[in-house]
Amino acid sequence: MDTANIQEIRDGARLGVISGVTTNPSLAASEGIGNAQDYKAAVQEISDLVDGPISVEVVSQDAPGMVAEGREIAEWIPNPWVKIPSTPAGFEAISILARDGIKINQTLCFSTNQALLGAQAGSTAVSPFVGRLDDIGHQGMQMVAEIVSIFRSYDIKTLVLAASIRHTLHCTMAAQAGADIATVPYKVLLQMAQHPLTDAGMARFQADWEKAGKS
Repeated sequence: MDTANIQEIRDGARLGVISGVTTNPSLAASEGIGNAQDYKAAVQEISDLVDGPISVEVVSQDAPGMVAEGREIAEWIPNPWVKIPSTPAGFEAISILARDGIKINQTLCFSTNQALLGAQAGSTAVSPFVGRLDDIGHQGMQMVAEIVSIFRSYDIKTLVLAASIRHTLHCTMAAQAGADIATVPYKVLLQMAQHPLTDAGMARFQADWEKAGKS
């Protein structure tokens, strides 16, 4: 799931389909989390709810700051993936943190070349932002497919995590493109589970059962 809302994560986890959570400073701010201590507490609560990787983003823009933050985040919970941006400073930080054995989610990836550099630097997963590319007239899912194809051609172990998912079709297309993971908002997760024919079928079954009971 792509959220910092604890209730959404709790509700999503009950469905039994959540394998991890991604967060970022914008999502945290939208939930009223305005300082590092509160963010740490929220991340720890999320980790208690979901048995899987929890991606937590740094806010520093220089490599030493990213490294320091990444090492601190790695101590917060037992299952952290530190989110590092796809910038020159970010690649430097990724290479250092990866050598420390810290798992990295390379975020804000908007090109296949950025994904290649991140994989070389040691990213555990790379997150191409599909929706934001679609917003400016590019085909975000095409980039996902390109990254998957190249990684598999060269047996690159970095996972492909489709991010900035906007609707249910993105989820289907990410799976078709071969993405290892998709991170989705709670609203989209619920939409994936819904279909009007399912609702109609359930209503028909219930009506027929009640009719049979009255006969």
